[in-house]
Amino acid sequence: MNIIQLFNRFKNQEDCINYLEKVRWNGTPVCPYCGSNKSSKGTGRYYTCLKCNNGFSVTVGTLFHDTKIPLQKWFIAISLILNAKKGISGLQLQRDLGIGSYQTAWRMLRLIRKAMVDDNMRKYFQEIVEMDETYIGGKPPKFKKDNKRGRGTNKQPVIGVMDRLEKKVYCRVANKNEEGKQLSGKQLLEVLEQVSTKKKDLWVMTDEFRSYNLLKRSGWNHGVIDHSVEFANGDVHTNTIESFWAILKRGIYGVYHNISAKYMQQYINEFCFRYNNRDENTAFDLVMRKALLIKSC
Repeated sequence: MNIIQLFNRFKNQEDCINYLEKVRWNGTPVCPYCGSNKSSKGTGRYYTCLKCNNGFSVTVGTLFHDTKIPLQKWFIAISLILNAKKGISGLQLQRDLGIGSYQTAWRMLRLIRKAMVDDNMRKYFQEIVEMDETYIGGKPPKFKKDNKRGRGTNKQPVIGVMDRLEKKVYCRVANKNEEGKQLSGKQLLEVLEQVSTKKKDLWVMTDEFRSYNLLKRSGWNHGVIDHSVEFANGDVHTNTIESFWAILKRGIYGVYHNISAKYMQQYINEFCFRYNNRDENTAFDLVMRKALLIKSC
């Protein structure tokens, strides 16, 4: 949904509340405190539970609980994030929405990213996947003589699995090893097993990194491309996931510049969700359904 479509659909706060009530309750309000569906309509958007006598609204216990920001601005923020291929910074969001402080805009971004998690990725990764890892972090100073890149650096490793046919990607931030210590085969295998158990039917394409050798020993069909010789050999290549790494890194370095390891997984989830739903008209609704299940704390 672009901005014009969003404004036409959600003209005011009431339109936003009606949308949330339809998505969350589908016509039958449910008390978030006791789970009863017996309630009476109060003033405005509030209801009173006839069982526990608590007052509630559709935003109670959700990402929007107790927010002072108008719901229309929340909806605009979600739309901006989904439509920004390489992401949007907190400062940019603050300017676009006219929010008073950067901290408020950053908190909105952090909460929205929590709703951009694909929970049902196991339905993909059935036939051919590409697996690769990348390293995210600041560039080393130019005055250093030994500027290591890729494996062996002290940057944060991220492991990714790409379904080549469905063009769906799953990424997980790995535990940071000591400088010079490479990712283990066990770490790589754990990520693969998080999204697929199809050992007999699934082909896993990787580069020549020796830690991937554990995949074949564990019973997976394993194709290897030696990048020192060629970039592709028929169907054996990792070009699809490497194109995703390019989008991810350009977004992080170009928009966010630097992100902490503490929140890196949330940033990765954002890029994965946007990539996986880039051709879906329901991406906005998917984020909203998840937002109604997440607490704002």
